[in-house]
Amino acid sequence: MITAPGPPPLRGHVVSRLADLLVTSAPDRVLRVAIDGPDAAGKTTLADELADAVTRRGRPVVRAGVDGFHQPTHVRRRRGSMSAEGYFLDAFDYPALRRLLLDPLGPTGDRRYRDACFDHRGDTPLDRPVQRAADDAVLVVDGVFLLRAQLRDCWDLGLFLQISPAESLRRALRRDVTLFGSDAAVRTRYAARYLPAQELYHAQAAPRDHADVLIDNERPDHPVVLRWPVARRPA
Repeated sequence: MITAPGPPPLRGHVVSRLADLLVTSAPDRVLRVAIDGPDAAGKTTLADELADAVTRRGRPVVRAGVDGFHQPTHVRRRRGSMSAEGYFLDAFDYPALRRLLLDPLGPTGDRRYRDACFDHRGDTPLDRPVQRAADDAVLVVDGVFLLRAQLRDCWDLGLFLQISPAESLRRALRRDVTLFGSDAAVRTRYAARYLPAQELYHAQAAPRDHADVLIDNERPDHPVVLRWPVARRPA
């Protein structure tokens, strides 16, 4: 039987170490995990790998992304389609993220959640069904700006993937040309909106300082763990 290749050995080791941390943290309640980082840092890939690894270790996973909680176009572009402030301040509906997902899966929540509420490609609300998480589920959420002050108390564990602006753009030129139409359009959007928004984020929220786990993901096959939790947070 032919199986899909796994991650490179060093990356596999880091993913395995992270999965062990998630499986053993707060085993008697839902564990809420943020995977943050710049655009194209590899957040979704790592989140999917972790979700699979945690599931294989026997702990249920709820998988979600901040992209499912976008604001409508007229809100997220009200400062202009190229505004860095608009991306940082207006792109996502954080009250909905908390109300529908993070708070219900918090220590006093009823575990009845929705994993998305808006389709930003179609610019339409989503009527996702309410689901109920297992008592010991691990919620894995990926996206930009997740360690901002207004969400920081929602996470039991925060991961931040750091890459250089040059690497963020290099990956975007591979990934986003179809979405934006051309290399030039990708370069313009990253130079005007996405990369400056990350500068605003770091200046205002210092996400690297608040991350429990800090990983240099400049080389995805060779991630470097720069910070690891000294002690597990109390349940």
